[in-house]
Order: sequence, then structure tokens, then C-alpha cells
Amino acid sequence: MPERIQILAGPRQVGKTTLVDQILNGAGRPVGSRALLAAEASPVAVDTPFGWNRPAHIGPDWLIAQWARAEASAKAWDESKHPDAKTTPFVLAIDEVQRLPQWSSLVKGLWDRTLALGVRMHVLLLGSSPLLMQKGLTESLLGRYELLRLGHWSFDEMNTAFGLTLEQYIYFGGFPGSARFIGDETRWRDYVRESLIAPNIEKDVFEMFRVDKPALLRELFSLGCAYSGQIMALDKAKGRLGGHTLTLSHQLTLLSHAGLLTGLHKYAGQLVRQRQSPPKFMVHNTALMSAMGSHGFDEARADRGHWGRVVESAVGAHLINTADGDTRLHYWRDGDDEADFVIERRGRITAIEVKSRPDTVRHRGLDEFQRRHPNARTLLVGGDELPLGEFLRRPAMEWVQ
Repeated sequence: MPERIQILAGPRQVGKTTLVDQILNGAGRPVGSRALLAAEASPVAVDTPFGWNRPAHIGPDWLIAQWARAEASAKAWDESKHPDAKTTPFVLAIDEVQRLPQWSSLVKGLWDRTLALGVRMHVLLLGSSPLLMQKGLTESLLGRYELLRLGHWSFDEMNTAFGLTLEQYIYFGGFPGSARFIGDETRWRDYVRESLIAPNIEKDVFEMFRVDKPALLRELFSLGCAYSGQIMALDKAKGRLGGHTLTLSHQLTLLSHAGLLTGLHKYAGQLVRQRQSPPKFMVHNTALMSAMGSHGFDEARADRGHWGRVVESAVGAHLINTADGDTRLHYWRDGDDEADFVIERRGRITAIEVKSRPDTVRHRGLDEFQRRHPNARTLLVGGDELPLGEFLRRPAMEWVQ
């Protein structure tokens, strides 16, 4: 019997649906051993129990009916004489589950009923991280789920799947769906803006959370992309955008949960001091920075100052996307001394300085940080000793001693 609901969560357009579809529809898995549903409205009603079912109208009754059909199918599969029935469990997968009103309470009741009936059915729910994390997992489904995170694609993945070079990955980022457009930068930029950024903000944020000033959030996102890799006090951002500091802080949190833009806190010994520090803007995917900016690929590489910020943002995005639940990412600055990133994990810390050119020298900031924190590890990423491509091939926690 399955013990937990499996939750596959992550930003839009990182391949969650494709991954599950390939696994459940892969060669060798019998048709009767799965049900794939999509809890998202469609202009045309579709009634296919073993395919991506896109209803014309979604609601509690739809979920209850589909779940009951899946239970019946699971029982029939378990009792069948198919040679794989005893070793291959029946799987019910529901995509975009957060679109259903009160989905978590419904799933809780249905899941508990399935267990009580002894139905051997595995349940897999797909959705974007903020909606799943804040709209039910910590309330109705406590103790009933296991969370599996799927982040933005890494350099290794984009290189293997699409042949992106290191410089292409740094600029064009890790959205698999956009890779086919990089030869036409105008088309690529339009795709990222209209098919990735707009749905993330308009659907995942505005539809599911109360946002008092939506125009302000859009402007904050644009500002954060333009200043990714740079520290900016929210009071200063308030002067540029208007609004209150608390509002901007809340909106930055929403953008972070949506997998778009984060404000890193300064590394300090006390949590209160970290929270009070001005944030360092950091995109979760450099495609966002490039698509929202005015530099083309060749122009970005030719502008050393801008390219340095893109490279630093690529490192920051990689650390954000590969950090596990025990890993925290910060920056550090004291006067003229600075470390671009500080990784903190289980009491151990690593300070990182990023260089966009291998012939540049180490700044004194790392040395000063290590003087104050003798047990810290320090890394110069992008130099001859640790090339950027090598760093991007390993997750954040591997760089902490």
C-alpha cells in the first residue's frame, strides 16, 4: 500500500508534465495501470479516463468523480490477470491540481477514503511550488505527502539535451521550451515574455494570491531583473516604484515562491540582522534577465560590466535551484569588502566570489570573510582553479565543506 501522496512541484515550463507523461506512458507500462488527468478548464469537454483529461468546467464534483473512477480502475487492475499487476502499481496523476477550488481538503478526504478501502493506488499531484506549498500542503495534507522539487534546468541538462554552450546557457538560461528559438533572438525574447513570464505572474500569482497593487509587482519584477546581482534597499526601490516597503517585501516573497526573482539576505550571525538587510536581487533563471533587458547575446558578451552581472546571476540561479532544504544562500558585504554568495548548510559555510574572466584576480573580500570566519571555505569561481562550467555542474551543497 502507498504511504504518501507524491507532490511534484516546481516553476512553470520546467518539464513536470512532460516528465510524468513520459514515465507513465513509457514503453512497457500497461495502459490499464495509470490515469492521467489535468485539472484545468478547456473550451471543449473531453472525457478520456486514461489520457490528459481537460474538462470544460472544473470543480469538486469533477475531482470526486474522477477519483472514484480511478479507484475502480485501480481495483480492476489489481485483480486482473495481467502479469505486471502485482509488481506495477496503479498511478493516478493530476496536473494543475491547484486550479481546483479547495483542492487540498478534497484530496485529504479522498486519500483517506482510498486508504480505508485498501485500494492500492498511488497518487501523484503536479503543480507550481508556491500554490502547492501555501495553498494546502501545510494545512489539510500535513503528514500525508512527500514533496519532490523540480527546478530550472541546469547547464548540464541544457548542454546534453540541446547542445547549449556555456555562454549560451549563461545568457539564454534554463527553460527547455525556449531552446529551439535561440537562433532567432526576437522570437526567443517574445516566447520567454509571453509564454513564461506572463503566465507565471498573471495566473500563478495574481489568480491565487491577493495582490493589492498588481502594477507595482510587475514593476518590481522588471526592476529586479534589471538589477539582478546587485544590492538595493527596498527604501530605494520604493523611491523608484512607489508603494510601501512592507508591500514590496511581500511581493518579492511571492515572486520568489513563483520561481522568478529572489531577494537574498546578507549573511550575519543573527537571523534578525539578516532579515533587516537590504536584499540582493537574483533571478532564478537568467533567461528572465536577458528577455527583460535590452542587450542581445553578442551585445551582452561585449559589455564587460553587464556580462559580469549575467555570469554572477547564472551562478546565483544555479545555487538557488540546486540548494536542498538544509541549504541557505546569502551574500556578504561590509564596507568595501564583499563576497558575492555565502552558502550555509548545517553550520558550515562557504563564501564565493564570481569572476566572468579567468584572468582576473581574487579580491580581498574573500580573505576578510575568512579572517572573520576561520572555519569557512572560500571559492573563486570563474578563475583558472575553478572554471565556471565545472562549478555549474555540481549542486550547491557539494560546495560546502
